[in-house]
Amino acid sequence: MKGVYISELMNSPAVFLNTGLDPRSFARTKMSQNMTEEGFIIHPGKPYKTWKPFGVDTFDNVMQIWGPLFNGKRLDLLINEKNFKDDSAQQAQAEALQAVLCWIKAKILLGETQSVLNPAACFISTEGSVFFGPEHLSNRCLITENPDHDRYNCPDLHGMDAIAFCAGAMLYTILMKNNPYPNSTLFQDMREGVFMPAYLASPALDEKLSALIQSALMLPVAEEKKTKMKAVDILTGMLGILRETGSKIVPVSSLFRNLSNDKLIRTEKEKKRWLFKHDVVIKTKRFSVRNKGLLIGAAAGLVIVIIVIFSIAENIALRPTTEGMLPDVVVVSYYSAFSSLDFALMEACINGANKIDVNAALSLTAIIKTQQAYEGIIRTVIPAEIWKENGGELPAPNVFGVTDLQLALIDSNEHEKSFIYRADYVLWPLGEDGIYRRSDILTLKPDRKNNWRITEIKRTER
Repeated sequence: MKGVYISELMNSPAVFLNTGLDPRSFARTKMSQNMTEEGFIIHPGKPYKTWKPFGVDTFDNVMQIWGPLFNGKRLDLLINEKNFKDDSAQQAQAEALQAVLCWIKAKILLGETQSVLNPAACFISTEGSVFFGPEHLSNRCLITENPDHDRYNCPDLHGMDAIAFCAGAMLYTILMKNNPYPNSTLFQDMREGVFMPAYLASPALDEKLSALIQSALMLPVAEEKKTKMKAVDILTGMLGILRETGSKIVPVSSLFRNLSNDKLIRTEKEKKRWLFKHDVVIKTKRFSVRNKGLLIGAAAGLVIVIIVIFSIAENIALRPTTEGMLPDVVVVSYYSAFSSLDFALMEACINGANKIDVNAALSLTAIIKTQQAYEGIIRTVIPAEIWKENGGELPAPNVFGVTDLQLALIDSNEHEKSFIYRADYVLWPLGEDGIYRRSDILTLKPDRKNNWRITEIKRTER
């Protein structure tokens, strides 16, 4: 049974709020105290009125609170994406857009007056009047209908920001024919701004309206990404585009434009890139956060041992060397190998020096392979130097390695056959926001085969 609905009571229609509680539980939880909570009714061009419950009745041993009739359709049923899949989609979209238009106007009229946001607790009449059920009572009753009942509101937003976000989510659902947060991780997606951008979900949609919807859905992360648009400007902008004359909406077809084939092809490619990023980068990031201990422990133990043993066994005959390399070339090769996770070449460049970088490359490779084993994700790590040469745009979750390498010869000793270099560089760690600035002092000496190799590394973090 629905949490908020219209039905008959003694041959007289009324609005019902189904608590889902039997009489004993209703009394124990003191739900009767919610009888004093008010809802609101907004008629076009008139001051809003309050709505109060009249009484409580038992239906099939379930306590339900009821009050005066408001004759209209429930908003969440009007904006359900299932309504827009068949041939009559434009008619259903027009009715849903008209309802959202009335909802936005009613919310602006209420201003900072706190009222329910959940579309499942709102009814819209054919004349444009809007009913908002008592906020806390409605939300409590809707949980009995569906624990994940509200896919249109971010729990972190309040006031006009919350209203603008809800309006954006409803318009996205109607015009893109799909809810922006279809997955079970909807609240995490809301908080992190993870949804298919409006201009990709519906490239033909009016650009201004698409941008307003995008701004509304980015409100939870707007401060972090410095893209915040005022909620009032978002709502008034939506009204300005959707409203034709008075309270009527513009034709749905006027909200869409024809696109050239080139534009469609470019958009489709960008959409595929976004889907890849969502499936790989975001899922990998969340997997790593959830399983950080598992990844570190497993990768540092059994997986590392297996990878090292098999890698050495398979490649021992092709192991790289520094034969023919000058000392400065050995140093540059060492850092280049670190960036490309070529720990075999790193091993060839050192002889007695600390293997902390080699171990780091091994651990990172093991983590990547572990993720592949768990989720079947093939993760491509981009060397930092290549990334920087191609523009170096942030964020860069798949970038790893050394950039800005500056090499200086500090000392050389012909008698002892040794060279000492200072290497200053920037290290970009994989999946982290910050960078490390390092200065290494490297000593190089020839090995038994007279190949130059690094015998000591002294590191300073700056």
